[in-house]
Amino acid sequence: MSISDERRSPATGSPLARVRDLATRLRRAVLRRRRPLAALLAAGAVGAGVHAIAPPPPATVTVLVATRDLPAGASLAADDLHPSAVEERDVPDGAVTDPDRATDAVLASPLRRGEPLTDVRLVGAGLVAAAPATVATPLRLSDAAQAALLTVGDVVDLLATDPEARTTETIAHDVVVLALPAPDPTTSDALTGRLVVIGIPVGSVTEVTAAGVTAFVTYAWASR
Repeated sequence: MSISDERRSPATGSPLARVRDLATRLRRAVLRRRRPLAALLAAGAVGAGVHAIAPPPPATVTVLVATRDLPAGASLAADDLHPSAVEERDVPDGAVTDPDRATDAVLASPLRRGEPLTDVRLVGAGLVAAAPATVATPLRLSDAAQAALLTVGDVVDLLATDPEARTTETIAHDVVVLALPAPDPTTSDALTGRLVVIGIPVGSVTEVTAAGVTAFVTYAWASR
């Protein structure tokens, strides 16, 4: 090598030579690992694509569910229910979502822990949803012990006995028991009978209501 060639060649330990050497080693390392790196980049691209096309989470509705088993006739308090998010498709018809509507309402039938509260579980107009073509009517049965044998959903015939005429007649057929409110602790059921809520046809309301005032009203189980 001539003196002029040595002048044109950079020194082996110069900064430029070191940079070139590092770049060469880096390029060789990338080439050796190009397949794993390509697979990793492809997996990342697939993951990003899947995330981009994934459907959004399902819509939910907040409903009120029982915090514990509750009996029929219970007057609901704030700690008897708690809000729970339920997928929109799983929300039962008539679900109660307003805490103000539920507080102090009376249960028409038992409610299991974790069960959503619906309108047909409350004493009120919503009860007739369980018995189409009827109206919900409160009626005091003369014999409280008889009333205690009933359960929500029973179908009965109503009987009215006139104590003076000593006659008994059927005043309504296929009456559905909608609710059994808890007895009033301030009164004696032995003397006043027991209040129940029944579903009866509109045309029978007047006769049944009058019998509840003027006669002894009892029932017999009916078969459909």
